[in-house]
Amino acid sequence: MTETEALRVADYARLDVARRDRTGVPEVVFAQAKTVAQTLRLLAELRAGDPGAPALATRCPEEVLAAAPTAFGTDPVRVDEVARTVTVGPLPPPRGRVGVLTAGTCDLPVARECLATLAALGVGATLVGVAGIGRLFAQLPRLHDVDCALVVAGMDGALPSVVAGLLRAPVVRVPTSVGYGVASGGVTTLGLMLSACAPGLTVVNIDNGFGAAVHAAKVINAVHGD
Repeated sequence: MTETEALRVADYARLDVARRDRTGVPEVVFAQAKTVAQTLRLLAELRAGDPGAPALATRCPEEVLAAAPTAFGTDPVRVDEVARTVTVGPLPPPRGRVGVLTAGTCDLPVARECLATLAALGVGATLVGVAGIGRLFAQLPRLHDVDCALVVAGMDGALPSVVAGLLRAPVVRVPTSVGYGVASGGVTTLGLMLSACAPGLTVVNIDNGFGAAVHAAKVINAVHGD
């Protein structure tokens, strides 16, 4: 018996396997600060308790990313080393369309956490790099029919306000911890996004690609039906 098999989930966690039926979004494993055995066991229990949906873990350390591909038998496993996510089980067919926009390559870890979460929740998504307003205008035809846009940006966090002035879809601002000294690990970006004058914008916490994606998934559920 392996360490993961011997581990009793009840000793350290209480899983909410009915959450997807209740809220439209299943419980997800936040792997940061958990042991490898705990994370793998929780993923296995979520798959067993809610087999109609894939199990997702975010903020996975390198040891989990390395162990996951061989830990779940015949279940398909998707590991994204940039997003630090592990998804176990077949992905649901995608519905709707969410645009995930990045202000630069440094924002990709958060943007890809958005993408992995959306895929696990059965939401179609398009990743668009639009650093600089000229490149944004060039990409607008790809975004005209999105149901929601997630705009991932660090530094001065200016991109989401510009996007909100160009799209009909709801826009979620996702501040990242990218930036020099005074950016203070994303605190300045978060403050600027919260105080921006563009109306109708939602702001999530720093580097919270998961939270932004869940918000978008709820928009998709409302537009396209559960």
